[in-house]
Amino acid sequence: MNQATVKTNELHPLDALTGGAFSAHTSGDRTARIREWLAREPSAEQMQAVFKELSIKDKGAAKLLRERLDEIKRSKGQEVIAAEWADKAKTLISIPKLNIADALAWQRDAAKAGAPLSKEPLAALKLQLADRVKVIEDLQHRVQVQREAAVLLAQRIEVLSTKPWRDAQAVWESLRSDVDNWQIQASGLLSDANWPSVDMKFPPLLEASRAQLLVVWDAFKGALALAVAAAEDGAAPLPPVQVWADQLRAARGVSAEALAKPQKPKVDPAVKAHAIEAVRDALTKLELEIAQGHGKASAGAAAALRNSLKEFGKVIDDRLENQAHAALAAAGELEGWQRWRADQLRDELVAKAEGLLKRPEGQAIGGRKMQETLRALREQWKQTDQGGVPNHSLWKRFDEACNEAHKVVEAWLEKVRTEATQHRAQRLALIEELKTWAAANTTALDDDWKGFNRLLHDFADRWRDAGHLGEKAFAELQPLWKEAMACAAAPLEALQKQSLARRQAMIDEARALGEAAVLRVDAVKSLQQRWQAEAHDVPMERRQEQKLWDAFRKPIDEAFQRKTAEREKADQALGERDRVVLEAAKALQKANAAGDATVIRAAISALDTALRGQAQAQVAVQAAVQAEQGARVGDAGQPSGALVESDGELTAVPPEPAPVVASPRKPVVAVRGDDRPGMKKGDPTPARAGKFGDRKDGAKGPRDARGGARPDDRGPRDAGRAGTRDERGVWRSDERPAVDVPRLGDTAFRAQREALEHAQFALKRLAAQAHGEALTQLLMAWERRDATQVPAAQDIGARIGPHTRGSWVKAVAASPTARAEVPLLRLEMAAEVPTPAAHLDARRALQLQLLTRRNDPIPAQTWEQDAASVLASDFDADSARRMQNALKVLLRV
Repeated sequence: MNQATVKTNELHPLDALTGGAFSAHTSGDRTARIREWLAREPSAEQMQAVFKELSIKDKGAAKLLRERLDEIKRSKGQEVIAAEWADKAKTLISIPKLNIADALAWQRDAAKAGAPLSKEPLAALKLQLADRVKVIEDLQHRVQVQREAAVLLAQRIEVLSTKPWRDAQAVWESLRSDVDNWQIQASGLLSDANWPSVDMKFPPLLEASRAQLLVVWDAFKGALALAVAAAEDGAAPLPPVQVWADQLRAARGVSAEALAKPQKPKVDPAVKAHAIEAVRDALTKLELEIAQGHGKASAGAAAALRNSLKEFGKVIDDRLENQAHAALAAAGELEGWQRWRADQLRDELVAKAEGLLKRPEGQAIGGRKMQETLRALREQWKQTDQGGVPNHSLWKRFDEACNEAHKVVEAWLEKVRTEATQHRAQRLALIEELKTWAAANTTALDDDWKGFNRLLHDFADRWRDAGHLGEKAFAELQPLWKEAMACAAAPLEALQKQSLARRQAMIDEARALGEAAVLRVDAVKSLQQRWQAEAHDVPMERRQEQKLWDAFRKPIDEAFQRKTAEREKADQALGERDRVVLEAAKALQKANAAGDATVIRAAISALDTALRGQAQAQVAVQAAVQAEQGARVGDAGQPSGALVESDGELTAVPPEPAPVVASPRKPVVAVRGDDRPGMKKGDPTPARAGKFGDRKDGAKGPRDARGGARPDDRGPRDAGRAGTRDERGVWRSDERPAVDVPRLGDTAFRAQREALEHAQFALKRLAAQAHGEALTQLLMAWERRDATQVPAAQDIGARIGPHTRGSWVKAVAASPTARAEVPLLRLEMAAEVPTPAAHLDARRALQLQLLTRRNDPIPAQTWEQDAASVLASDFDADSARRMQNALKVLLRV
């Protein structure tokens, strides 16, 4: 026997390293061994080598290695990012002057870069930065508090200057303590390590508050010392505080007249007027420059005002002098503020100019908008230079940024020039094409002037969409285009001129038809057809065509309106029967609004009676009786309207009613278009061959219900009926008078039709509402097991008889049984309503059982017994809902 040779597989070099992963027979074993090998934490180089070899053989097992390698790469990347942002945070923390915006931007930018802020060391560094920012913000807040405190202390000192100096002396110690504390706190703020990081606007505020407080405090101390010395020594000088000085003068016994301010020496009125005018002119000019915010001009105006004050200061009055000093102070403030504000505005303009090209991807500014923006920025820079001292360093940065951004505008302008050249050539080619087409199409093809006009509009659309041109180039090409378009549209315009004349003639003809005494509808229709044919053949401009159509339609519409008004006027003169129908329709509408079915049915019956003309017939009969009585009285020799003595009383004889003239009936114009032999009035009826059942003598008699001939002794069909037929063929009985029922007017007809439609809808709604209430009452009786609450059979529905209701009453009154699931399913099958999803399997099973029982009645035949079975079972909300849904359908008539 030949033994099979056994193949020996060579082991993979990495098989021993991975624990036999390469020699595993199945992918599951290979994955398990790779997972065990990864648990021993191999190096990244080993995992990379194994992944390179294993990804060729088994991608599923290599997925574990790829995920581990990705995780290692991700962790290394996060470590690098964390180290980078940690260095940035340490730099921010170490610098003595920290900008709060830079600290907040560090956290935002680190999060965007994907740095692990929740891990160390970034978490600790983030807390340190937040703490330092909080300290800086607290310092800024304390500066504001110190500023407010300085203002309050100054106010306290000013208030003391209005009170007696004894009160100021009493609070001297406490006020001095408060001022010393304020200075200590302010010095503490300045000595804080984070003070250099405070915003630039806060140190000047603190220094200004300190200087103001110290000035006020020193003045207060000096004034109070003078007041104390003046109180002790009568020859000592008085303090500069007016209240204190007056108090001390009063203590010394000096009169009030001596305290009056010495008057200035008298000056020549002409000199004084000239001085006031010169100072006022300089003051007005300075106030105008200050109001407009002109820094340079206000400086010159302030110098002119100072010179005027030096020259005429001793001559002018105190009020004008105070106004001049106030204006000079405002000018000084404006000059300093204007310089600072101008530099601030320049910084903003430089930032805007440099940011024009540093925009996010996808938000670059286009050429036209860039051009407009640069113009606006340069104009703003010019306005800023007008109000302040120029800043050459900022101007250099601004000009360089604008020149760099203007390269975008230059590229855009070059593109616009190229496109303008192309658009000009395109428009010239279009003009030549239009001229060629106009020369080849002097008339419309197949008299299709609408197509001719459509082509002209197509040329106009192409001209409008031919691209943008400059104003000069467009003004050059527009006359050429209008000339070519006029030449191409000349045949159509000539035809339109002829059509306009024809339409004016038809408008005159329409006016004549409209002014005629009798409106000829056939002539109007013919004229309208001619107008439509003319409008279809020759197109015109839409606005002009609409204007002509309005002029053509106006006289015809007015004629029809007159005719309609005459008809409405005739309809307004309603007869007695129309008024009766209108009153009955209004009564039916009120009944519909009341919502009572009995009242609605009674109102419908009354309206039906009015429609049949019974009320008018009764009136006609009464009029006939009165006429007959009047005729009898007239035969007796009594004139109509005379007084007759009857039983000793005088009775007036009613006058004879006027004869009722019947309205002439319209002849029947339309006849049946029957072209069968013998159907026309002048043709003789052809004889037909005898059929089965005819008499042997060939005479044709009437036939019975089975098709056989019946004896002639029965007479005609109308022989047993007393009466005659009128001219319309309607049978009139001799037992009642033939009352002519006229046609209802439009108002009465619409009113009764609308009332009947509303009544039918209301009855349906009330029936559905009553049906729903009856079902609800039945379910409540089932829930409470109270047979007295079961509604009557007529309330439940017409499909329920007394026997069925009796069985339902017994089921409700009996003791509840277990839940009847099968009868419920049979009810739903009989009503063909959906079954809840939880019971669908049971319904399918029951349907299969019913298919095997051929002789059993179907659910549609036993739903009354099934309903009784359900009512005999125990009540629950789910079963009640299912039964209500089924009975809604089964009890519907």
